[in-house]
Amino acid sequence: MSDLTLRRGAGGEPVGGSFWEAVGGRPTFEKLVRAFYVGVADDEVLRPMYPEEDLEGAIQRLTGFLEQYWGGPTTYSEQRGHPRLRMRHMPFAVTPDARDRWLLHMRAAVYTLGLSALHESMLWDYLERAAHAMVNRA
Repeated sequence: MSDLTLRRGAGGEPVGGSFWEAVGGRPTFEKLVRAFYVGVADDEVLRPMYPEEDLEGAIQRLTGFLEQYWGGPTTYSEQRGHPRLRMRHMPFAVTPDARDRWLLHMRAAVYTLGLSALHESMLWDYLERAAHAMVNRA
């Protein structure tokens, strides 16, 4: 994964920092993920995928993955190796219904951030594509 650069200068150097920096760094991604899991808490399809004893671990892993993807610290890969998202999700029945529920809760979480229209669109585009790619059962 490489840092997402919003703009480049005449010499190709990044201008304005990464998306991660532009949206507020780790606090923004923590807020996103914690708001997402508030929605998951009462979802009868998704909640069983997140055992209570590992819920905080799931929150930290998703936060770390997202902040690394968007140009933040590489802690996720340092601790867990390559993300291998499809492989890591294979034990779970990610059906089209589960995907849609994930997107519903993630959409609500994205709204809590109050991002600019550009940043919200960029983030949502990625989340939507990633969710569709994770479907592994009919």
